[in-house]
Amino acid sequence: MRIDVITLFPDMFKGPLTESILDRAQKMELLELKFNDLREFGTGNYAQVDDSPYGGGAGMVITAPVLVEAIEAIEEKVKSEKLIVNSDPHRIYLSPRGERLTQEKVEGLAKDHEWLILVCGRYEGIDQRVIDGGWIDEEISIGDYVLTGGELPAAVLIDAVARQIPGVLGKDESAHEESFSESLDRKKEYPHYTRPEEFMGLKVPDVLLGGNHGEIDKWRKKNCK
Repeated sequence: MRIDVITLFPDMFKGPLTESILDRAQKMELLELKFNDLREFGTGNYAQVDDSPYGGGAGMVITAPVLVEAIEAIEEKVKSEKLIVNSDPHRIYLSPRGERLTQEKVEGLAKDHEWLILVCGRYEGIDQRVIDGGWIDEEISIGDYVLTGGELPAAVLIDAVARQIPGVLGKDESAHEESFSESLDRKKEYPHYTRPEEFMGLKVPDVLLGGNHGEIDKWRKKNCK
C-alpha cells in the first residue's frame, strides 16, 4: 500500500512512523509512505497557503487553489512514474467533522484501497470547495475533540491501517483476533496472562493452564467486553 500525506509539518511524522513495526513494513516494501510539504505549492514570496475566512472570524483557512494543486500534482506524479498501476487514490481529509474512525473502517480502507492520500488540515481547516468539488472522497475523525492539526490523526490512521496489510505483523492472525475485530464481534479483547503463574497473590485463571483449547476459547469469548 502507498500512502501520501499532504501536510505543512512533514517532520512531525519522523518519530511514530519510523520505528518498530511500521519501520519494518516500509523496509519490506509492504508499505510506502510519502510526506508532501504543502508549503511547496504555496504562492508568493512567502509561499502562502492560507487566507482569512469570508464572513470574518478568528483563524485562517487553507486555500482551495493551493491544496487542489498539491493533490493533483501528487496524483499526476505517481501515475506518470507508474508508482501505482491501475489504481486511483482514495483521498481522505482528517477533520473533526468526519465519520468516526473505527476498526471496521480501518479494515475496509486496507482491503479496498491500494493508495491513500491523506490531507492534514491546519488553522480553521480547508476551503469547503475542495470537498464539494470532488477532490476529497471522505472525511474521517479520530474522536469528538479538536487538535491543532490533522497530523496526529493521520499518524493514527496510518498505524491502524498498516497493521491490516498482510505480512506487516508477521503472523496475520495477530490482527484477526484483537479488540474490535470481526472475529470478536467488534468487542474489546479478552485479558492476557504470561509467566509467572502467580504474582503477588494474583493467579492466572486455571482454564488457561489446562491445555483444553475448547474451554480456553469459551473463556476468551465470555471475557470479551
